[in-house]
Amino acid sequence: MMLSILDVVIVLAYLAGIFLLAQWVSREKAGHHKDAKDYFLASKALPWWAIGASLIAANISAEQIIGMSGSGYAMGLAIASYEWMSAATLLIVGKWFLPVFLRGGIYTMPQFLERRYGGRIRTLMAVFWLGLYVFVNLTSVLWLGSLAIAYVAGIDQMIALVALAVFALAYQLYGGLKAVALTDIVQVTLLVLGGLLLAGIALDRISDGAGVWAGFQRLRAEAPGHFHMILSPDNPFYKDLPGISVLIGGMWIMNFSYWGFNQYIIQRALAAKNIGEAQKGVLFAAFLKLLMPVIVVLPGLAAVLLAPDIGRPDAAYPMMMSLLPAGALGLVFAALIAAIVSSLASMTNSISTIFTLDFYQRHDQGHDQGRIVRTGRIVAAVAMLVAVLAARPLLGSFDQAFQYIQEYTGFFTPGIVAIFLLGLFWKRANEAGALAAAIGSFALSIVLKLAWPSLPFIDRVGLVFLLAVALAMIVSLVASHMPRKQVVRPAEVDYRTDATFNIGALAVIAILVALYALFW
Repeated sequence: MMLSILDVVIVLAYLAGIFLLAQWVSREKAGHHKDAKDYFLASKALPWWAIGASLIAANISAEQIIGMSGSGYAMGLAIASYEWMSAATLLIVGKWFLPVFLRGGIYTMPQFLERRYGGRIRTLMAVFWLGLYVFVNLTSVLWLGSLAIAYVAGIDQMIALVALAVFALAYQLYGGLKAVALTDIVQVTLLVLGGLLLAGIALDRISDGAGVWAGFQRLRAEAPGHFHMILSPDNPFYKDLPGISVLIGGMWIMNFSYWGFNQYIIQRALAAKNIGEAQKGVLFAAFLKLLMPVIVVLPGLAAVLLAPDIGRPDAAYPMMMSLLPAGALGLVFAALIAAIVSSLASMTNSISTIFTLDFYQRHDQGHDQGRIVRTGRIVAAVAMLVAVLAARPLLGSFDQAFQYIQEYTGFFTPGIVAIFLLGLFWKRANEAGALAAAIGSFALSIVLKLAWPSLPFIDRVGLVFLLAVALAMIVSLVASHMPRKQVVRPAEVDYRTDATFNIGALAVIAILVALYALFW
C-alpha cells in the first residue's frame, strides 16, 4: 500500500493540528500554575460532550479496529456484542456507579477501595493496574498500532512504534487529562468519519457502484452465516462467544470491570463538572457505541466478499484500506492514528495518576502541587519508555494480541467486579473479604482453565465471579467488621436521573432490542 502526496499531507495536517490544539486547550490563566486537580482531573470541569468523546477515544484503538474487523471476517457480526453490550453497561455505570464515586470526590479507583475497605487492598490493586496498563495495554496498543502503520505507510515497524510513543506522549504531557479529553472530540469525529467512509466505499464496491444499501443487501444475501449475533453450539467460534451467555453471562462482568472500575476509562467521568454532565457524557458514549460496529466490524464483513483469500483475518482491515482512493486513504489512515494515539495518551495519563496519587502523594502529604504535577509527567514518560522497550519481547511472537489482553485480564476481572459491587452495595463487606476475592479470583481462574479447558472464556469469567462473590461474603461475615469512617454509603446517594438521561437510556435499550431481534 502506497500513500500519495495528498494522503501524506492529510496525515501531517492532522498530527500538527491535534498537537497545537492540545497545547491551546492546556493553557492556563496568567499567574495560575497547574495543580493535581488540573492535571489529573482536568480541573473537574469537563462537559458532557468531552466526556463521551473521550470515553470512546480511550477505548477504540488498534486492537479494536484491526482485531474486531478480523473477527468480523472470521466469525461475523456476533463480535459486535462487545460493542453493543457496552452501550447497555454504560447506562448502568451512569445510573448506579457514578453517583457514588462523584459524591465521594475520588480521583482514582484505588483511592475508593481504601476509603471503602482499607489501605492494603488499595496498594494491591494499584500495583495490579500499573502492571496491567504498562505491560499489557500500552505494549499491545503500541505493537498493534505500529504494525498497522508500518503496513500502510511502508516504514519499519520499530520506527513507527517509537514515533507513536513520542507523539502520544508529547501532545498530552503538558496539559494532562485536559489535553487528552478536550482534543478527543476531534479524534472521535475523525475516527467516525474515516470509518464510515471506509465502510461506505467497501459496500459500494460490493454492489458494483449500485450504492451502499445495495452492497449491504448483497453482503447479507451471500454471507448469511456472518449475520447471527447469538452463535449456536455447533459454530466453530462458539467457545469465543458462547451463545446466550453473551447476553446474560460473563460479558457483563468484563464490561463492568472495563467501563465501571477501570481508571483510564472512568477518569473522564470523575473529571465532570457535576453528576448531570457525567451521566450525559456516558449516555453520549452509549450512542456512539451503537455506531461502532459499522466502523470496526463492517469492514471485516465486507472483506468476506471483496478479499475471500486473505488468509489471516487480521489482514481484513488493512486490505479494505488498500481499496481507497488517494485522499480517502489519508483520511482513514489519520483516523487510525487518532484512535491509537488517543488511547496511548489516556493510558499514560492514568498510569501517572495512579502512581502519583496512590503512592507518591499518599505517603508524603507535604509535597507541593507543582512537584506532584512534575512527578506525574516524569512517570508518564518513564511508563511510555518501558512500554516501548517491552513491546517486542512481550508481543513479538504472539499471534493474537487481542486474546493476550483478554486472557491476562480475565484472571483478575471477576475479583475486581466482586470487590467493587460488594463495596458499593453491601455494607457488611470488609477488607478481608475483598482481599479474598482478589486473590481467589486469580487462583480459581487458573484452576478452572487447567481443569476445564473446554469451558468458554466468557463462561469461566462468569463462574469465577460468582465464586469470588461467595468467597468474599463468607470471609467478610467470618472476619471482624471494621467499618470505614469515610465510606459513601448507597443509602446516602441520590440515584435519580434527569429526563435527558432517562429518555436517552430508553432509546439506547430500544435500539439494542431491535438490533438483536433483527440479527439474532
